Amino acid sequence: MLGLRMPRTPQPATLERLKAIVGPSGFSVDPDELSPHLTEWRNRFVGTTPLLLKPANTGEVADIVRVCAENEVAMVPQGGNTGLVGGQIPRAEGSDVLITLGRLNRIRQVDPVDNTMVVEAGCTLAVAQEAAAEVGRLLPLSLAAEGTSQVGGNLSTNAGGIHVLRYGNARDAVLGLEVVLPDGSVWNGLRALRKDNTGYDLKHLFIGGEGTLGIITAAVLKLFPRPRQVATIFASVASPDQVLGLLQLAREMTGDAVFAFEMIARFALELVLRYVPGTTNPLAERAPWYVLTDLTVAREEAEAFLAAALEKGLVTDAVLAGSSAQAKALWKLRESVSESQKHEGASIKHDISVPVSRIPAFVAEALAAAERLIPGIRPVPFGHVGDGNLHFNFTQPVGADATTYLARWEELNRVVHDIVVAHGGSISAEHGIGVLKREEGRRYKSAVEIDLMRRIKQAIDPKGIMNPGKGIA
Repeated sequence: MLGLRMPRTPQPATLERLKAIVGPSGFSVDPDELSPHLTEWRNRFVGTTPLLLKPANTGEVADIVRVCAENEVAMVPQGGNTGLVGGQIPRAEGSDVLITLGRLNRIRQVDPVDNTMVVEAGCTLAVAQEAAAEVGRLLPLSLAAEGTSQVGGNLSTNAGGIHVLRYGNARDAVLGLEVVLPDGSVWNGLRALRKDNTGYDLKHLFIGGEGTLGIITAAVLKLFPRPRQVATIFASVASPDQVLGLLQLAREMTGDAVFAFEMIARFALELVLRYVPGTTNPLAERAPWYVLTDLTVAREEAEAFLAAALEKGLVTDAVLAGSSAQAKALWKLRESVSESQKHEGASIKHDISVPVSRIPAFVAEALAAAERLIPGIRPVPFGHVGDGNLHFNFTQPVGADATTYLARWEELNRVVHDIVVAHGGSISAEHGIGVLKREEGRRYKSAVEIDLMRRIKQAIDPKGIMNPGKGIA
């Protein structure tokens, strides 16, 4: 891999130097404290580490990295441990030092004039959103795991979420970064400029880099005016073609005031209703597909949109939330899909994107191919259809052995991902590459792209100590 050296196993003296940097409250070797940091949320990846470090500021992160660089010790940065591809988990061989950023959790500044905030990497997304709301502003990045996920992790994986079609991915929310580089130096790029055309835009190397080029310690994020009104609609729809028709009608009739637009398959909703307490179906009849959308319009405009959708035959039934509590209950149906899948058996998951116009053709082709491969497989597609991103998941057939089913993960991945790429899509829309999609990523990226990524890795991290074994390069 372009001459990258392999990291070394940390010696006892090196571990003691690292402990001294953060002090007694800034490290742990306690198995009980380490355990939650060593297992990925779906239990697919489990690692080990000789030392968990909990730095409290950027200076301590820089000192840690400097010592690791001198001794060629590998590091794995970790945010809220909500990632789904194993990028935040140390390797099983146990030589990686684990660095958690949760103590770097300050909101350094909120500026409603510049519409920016400076936030440290360990701040949870929910806390950052609340800080923006206190000055009447919106931080649009919004995820189901926002109460636990941290800003640094969101940026390192270029997280998506429900508002991408209006505001873009995490990448689009960033004006500047502070990053500790693999030699321990600190790049202070915390500039709140909307225009800075002075060479390479370095922040984009680290956004989506999964900690393989450096450790993000703080960021300047864009803020926006808060919507004055939001109308939440839950509708039943006959087919993905009609889902797209409904999306186009919403954009046309509201002047593109579509805040969120989610598609949910019937089986996904049934799992939520079956396993998540306090959930009810807001519609009287079952439908093959459902749409959940937020429109930033007055109630009268939302009602006019629904009337037009019914007249055009795009929806068969719908409910317009009459209160914030009802809107929250509707969104709970969508946000509980992943949780509910755990109770129904083993699940093979895909985080894919295709051009929005290709969604109906992709869904039809991929569902048919999965059924041919594993008869009785139960699809659970749902997600951010407004930006082309679907969580294209499959629950095991009724009565199937979970272990046997999961053994076909890579086989099913190949079938689905081949179809994704044939439709001009991506095999990882918002979760990253990590370990899970490392080989798949190499299969679908061109030789030129892989070579460029490897050259960048070699230039910035020649010792190969930043989150080794993750990502394509």
